[in-house]
Amino acid sequence: MADGREQAAPTSSAAAGAGDSAPLHSDAQLVDFLSSLLDYTPTIPDELAEHYLSRSGFQCPDIRVTRLVSIAAQKFVGEIASDALQYCKIRQTAAAKDKKGHVQAKEKRLVLNTEDLSQALLWS
Repeated sequence: MADGREQAAPTSSAAAGAGDSAPLHSDAQLVDFLSSLLDYTPTIPDELAEHYLSRSGFQCPDIRVTRLVSIAAQKFVGEIASDALQYCKIRQTAAAKDKKGHVQAKEKRLVLNTEDLSQALLWS
């Protein structure tokens, strides 16, 4: 399709996640989604996804499957990074409070550390 979906992530309940209860309504939607994967360039390069898939013993000549795995990995990494950022903000807000419980001037720079990442991974 040439309706601007070449660089936007394909949207479908199949790409939204396994926890969603809305199934695909027809085979035509599935075919449309799979064909949109041919034009989509994922953030995680195909070569990198293929490398790790082959290391795990998975081999598939269909590039759409590789791109679907790349989209899932991108979603996972994005959610972990977002959660880690929230933990970072919570930690830095707590550290910025003075002894009377007032919030001091907010720092402009957030510093993400492994503690924030660990918390995000524990609760994901």
